[in-house]
Amino acid sequence: MSEAVETKAAPLDVITIGRASVDLYGQQIGSRLEDIISFAKSVGGCPANIAIGAARLGLRSALLTRVGDEQMGNFIREQLTRENVCVDGVKTDPDRLTALVLLSVEDEGVSPMIFYRGDCADMALSVEDIDETFIQSARAIVVTGTHFSRENSDAAQRKAMRAIKVKGGKVVFDIDYRPNLWGLAGHAEGFGRYIKSDRVSARLKTVLPNCDLIVGTEEEVLIASGESDLLEALKTIRSLSAATLVLKRGAMGCIVYDGAISNDLEDGIVGDGFPIEIYNVLGAGDAFMSGFLRGWLKGESLTVAATWANACGAFAVSRLLCSPEYPTFEELEFFLKNGSRYHALRKDEAISHIHWATTRRHEIPSLMAFACDDSVQLEDAARKAGVDLSRIEAFKVLAVKAAGEVAKGRPGYGMLIDEKYGREAMFEFARHSFAWLGRPVEQPSSRPLRFEFSQDIGSQLIDWPVEHCIKCQCFYHPDDPEALKTEQQQKLRSLFEAARKVGRELLIEIIAGKHGALDETTISRALEELYALGIRPDWWKLEPQASVAAWAKIEATIVKNDPWCRGVVLLVAEGRRDEQEAAFAAAADTSTVKGFAVGRPIFIDAAEQWLARRMTDDEAIAVMAARFDQLSEAWLAARSRKGARDSGRK
Repeated sequence: MSEAVETKAAPLDVITIGRASVDLYGQQIGSRLEDIISFAKSVGGCPANIAIGAARLGLRSALLTRVGDEQMGNFIREQLTRENVCVDGVKTDPDRLTALVLLSVEDEGVSPMIFYRGDCADMALSVEDIDETFIQSARAIVVTGTHFSRENSDAAQRKAMRAIKVKGGKVVFDIDYRPNLWGLAGHAEGFGRYIKSDRVSARLKTVLPNCDLIVGTEEEVLIASGESDLLEALKTIRSLSAATLVLKRGAMGCIVYDGAISNDLEDGIVGDGFPIEIYNVLGAGDAFMSGFLRGWLKGESLTVAATWANACGAFAVSRLLCSPEYPTFEELEFFLKNGSRYHALRKDEAISHIHWATTRRHEIPSLMAFACDDSVQLEDAARKAGVDLSRIEAFKVLAVKAAGEVAKGRPGYGMLIDEKYGREAMFEFARHSFAWLGRPVEQPSSRPLRFEFSQDIGSQLIDWPVEHCIKCQCFYHPDDPEALKTEQQQKLRSLFEAARKVGRELLIEIIAGKHGALDETTISRALEELYALGIRPDWWKLEPQASVAAWAKIEATIVKNDPWCRGVVLLVAEGRRDEQEAAFAAAADTSTVKGFAVGRPIFIDAAEQWLARRMTDDEAIAVMAARFDQLSEAWLAARSRKGARDSGRK
């Protein structure tokens, strides 16, 4: 029986040690690396990948490595933080650059890569970087093969191994063999997996006796043992170590050996593989390790740990990137329970949606947005004032400053800014600590829906910053003529697909009241129709509803179809203050409604006065800030009253 890994309570489950790089993945699949013209950037390197994969599965993980004192090093640190990986062990090296890797998917199972690792930061890891107290705060550490290739990093890992053992922690060894990182192959052979080397084997064999878990592919087991026959290799490793051995066999799954090695290679705990398309093998072993650690460190059986490991590996080989593509625990559970009818998991919309929704860059539990994206109203004001339309751009900068005056760096504030007159406003937006930015793509007031600059929406979105959210207003009523609805639906579906393809969040604004009656079921019926088409935006923006009952039906529809939806943003219409507060009160009782967006009621008076040069910049900012602040306080008060009522019911 496998011994559950239990030590004294510790703040961390696992610390991974070694490589951390920025991976640049070629986006043209089936192409030589020489012919790649665009790349996707992600965190890479075996230990960094494992730390992220483990965190996504619910383990408290940390990475111990070095990064450069530059933008790529910052990227790794920031991405680790977003993934809830502890970065206390990530050291900044002022003298060396962060490692880079260039990769492509040329054919099934063929991924040429170039390591840019000449005197890079992570390979400079030294014993001085090993804080024994930090190491001993974890239940286990993962040491990796590449970092035994140099004397300084070898010494660092061995110091960490001794430190964790003193406190009864566990040592996990990922053999992680890359021949060219041991100087055994040329720069063009980064994808090469095996070159026999007595020197490497001799070094790795000294690591084995101090390990509790050893994981490797067939080639890695051979290099760690120095043998040429797989069965003999396993027996040699067993003669040196009592560790649990895990033999990774790719599509065939894995075998776990928790005792003596017999003459039958299959005489172990066999973890079956999952029959899926092999799209990209890079990073699959790191995903595998993450899944195995989740089971092993949580005291699950080795059979369960192997199953989770194989499933995580299957996700990795069916997708392009490494760590960004690893599953979350919710995603893993869904897959193990429901499976997939798709041989290529990346084509399974249900699984892909869970992956997308559970790996968003950050949480936004509430949102109060100042919308200055309605350029038609501002164009009318400019013409009325007799000024050039270019003045609108400067006014939008003032609107951003007004919103910044209200937000003051507090969470939950955002803006809607258009592309037509908003370029300078977006630059100003970046100078403030807002939570969210939405950008419209619709042609104003179009019905049927049309996009503003081009109907090829995907080509527009690729240039957007990754944190900008797509906003699309659609005049849609469930009782519209079928031909019109079909056209609207197809347009929204194409937008949704484009948003997912380029990795941008999507807000869909549904306006039904201008073209039909609103009752308690109107909006919930509209949302149901769009959900039936597989359209699952991150946000909905909806007009005020007449009753709490209408909001309850909307919430039930969203929860049933997409429990991972961020929520609803309430459109604040023009009207009296008491009418706006009544709309807040009706929506505030619905937990799905996360906030509001307000535009014309905030800016139109200031715009007309400022464009006519009857108001200064500071005065315009003050007027808009005061109105936005009043509405923000009214919304927060409505939510506070709901919270008080909820507490009173308990």
